[in-house]
Amino acid sequence: MRPDPAATFETERPRLLRLAYRMLGSHAEAEDAVQDAYLRWHGTMETGAEIASAPAWLTRTVSRLCLDRMKSARSRRETYPGTWLPEPLIEAEDDALRPDNLTLSLMLALERLSPLERAAFLLHDVFGQPLDEVAETVGRSPAATRQLASRARAHVRLDQPRYEIPRETGDEIARAFFAACSTGDATALGAMLAESATLRSDGGGKVLSYPNVIEGAPNLVRLFLGLHRKFGEAMEFLEATVIDGLPGFVARFDGHLQTTALEIVGGRIVAIYVTRNPDKLAGVLRH
Repeated sequence: MRPDPAATFETERPRLLRLAYRMLGSHAEAEDAVQDAYLRWHGTMETGAEIASAPAWLTRTVSRLCLDRMKSARSRRETYPGTWLPEPLIEAEDDALRPDNLTLSLMLALERLSPLERAAFLLHDVFGQPLDEVAETVGRSPAATRQLASRARAHVRLDQPRYEIPRETGDEIARAFFAACSTGDATALGAMLAESATLRSDGGGKVLSYPNVIEGAPNLVRLFLGLHRKFGEAMEFLEATVIDGLPGFVARFDGHLQTTALEIVGGRIVAIYVTRNPDKLAGVLRH
């Protein structure tokens, strides 16, 4: 008796969504790619075709669909108003769907790669696909695919090392950071920020944000003090959470929902990622 195609696909869906999201940086586009893969899977099964490995076939199909979408996504980002950030992935405390272990900062590093480098790195290094299967997916020889993954690895893994922070510690820092911002505590802010800390803010041209990267702890302290003077009473903390592998929080700022992810090294905040674009926060509202 042939297995139920729909049941087989649903078993693979969480992994396929993770892969598509990592390739595209967009939940909506990832869901579209996975749905297209389902339609192709269902059509293939209806023909009675024999597929040796459903996971491999589905991974290859989703990856190719994502590669097609990545070209247009890259051109859209070239004209994106201000700083672009991936849609925030809010994680449950017991989330079992994060074996890929990528952070938001690593996702940004992936943006510097070509679509083929990104696909080779994700499929081989992150999702553990054999090199010959990756080569078939990207349409290159195994040797060329190995080079693609190696170049990507040099840009991503070495450039963005992974720092593990216990959930409780991350929540503590996130709450303390929000408290310092909302009360205008310059001393606390200065103590939490690394000297070379940066802030990236994505409003998508739809809500207040900063179009350029802001660098340096003194500049950031001045910025947060200014925001406190102007909007202090309109800052509402909703929850501490994990956003794409980084400690962070969800809040309302001047009536607008936002997520703030904090990259922390040696107990200090080295990078702040604020997403305010309402188009990217639908998943946060569903969370």
